Amino acid sequence: MGDQIPIIDFSAYGLEQPQEQVNKAGLNALAEKLTHTLSTVGFTYLTNVGISEEEVEELFEVSDRFFDLPIDVKEKYRRPSDGTRGRHGWVAIERERVAADRPGDLKEAFNMLPPLPPEQSWPSELPELETVGTRFFDKCVQLTMRILEVMAIGLSVPDIPTFLDVHRSMGKGRNSSLLRPLRYPPVPDHVKERQIRCGEHTDYGSITLLWQDGAPGLEVESLEHQWIPVPPVPGTVVVNIGDMMQCWSGDRLRSTPHRVVLPEEEKWRKLPRRSIPFFVHPDDDALLTCLDGSDKYPPMTAEEHLKNFASKIYADLPTAFGKTN
Repeated sequence: MGDQIPIIDFSAYGLEQPQEQVNKAGLNALAEKLTHTLSTVGFTYLTNVGISEEEVEELFEVSDRFFDLPIDVKEKYRRPSDGTRGRHGWVAIERERVAADRPGDLKEAFNMLPPLPPEQSWPSELPELETVGTRFFDKCVQLTMRILEVMAIGLSVPDIPTFLDVHRSMGKGRNSSLLRPLRYPPVPDHVKERQIRCGEHTDYGSITLLWQDGAPGLEVESLEHQWIPVPPVPGTVVVNIGDMMQCWSGDRLRSTPHRVVLPEEEKWRKLPRRSIPFFVHPDDDALLTCLDGSDKYPPMTAEEHLKNFASKIYADLPTAFGKTN
């Protein structure tokens, strides 16, 4: 992997590029580069994707305003922990523990998973959160479909429309794709033994898009089992492969372990860290078979994949997606 995550210019197929004007040679070159990176490193930065820094900052700002609300207000919008009544809502600090051998993660989150079931709601105290959040969610969906198409070209998927079609319900129901603003508080004076901001884990969907603020902490595990920093790079989105996509690709693409550590510099320890991941999943009822035609993994629906990986990784722990047992 080396000591750096590759930066790839996505302008050939960014959202500002009309699809009817796309240069085929440029698209093929982009597909080859992106697929190679995601099959070796599993992580990359993309530039010129068509989502502006102003749009990202707008979601950071309104999310901060929610996280700054009193706890009793945020409690009204807590994500159900049983996983049976939707996955939308607030997740408190230390509520999750994605690495079983560590204490609860030092982070809080607000899961955005439209459309909402009748028993859940957006915060009435901050209506801008729904407005800004759903608008950003829609942009993430648009960008995701373009990234997936480029990946499909690079993987030589024989039926690209069908590959894309199994993600068409993002934001429409029966799909677990999730926009999740996160805030990691300043490091407290007393931290539990081995506690960090987010424990070691892999994502278990198709792909993840991630925007970071200026604070360090994200690290990925190299092929040599060394932890490599993924520092914030202005104007980029980080993209990584999830477990489901690794299986779907017959292990051609790599789902890479990553974590968020406590900063060593006093400057960053006194400041919060913020990020915005968009976790991409195929539609719940999509039947996934290895794209290369092999039987390396048995056919399974996306919903079954989600429950299978979550139960192996998290067992009885509460997760971003609710309990899985």
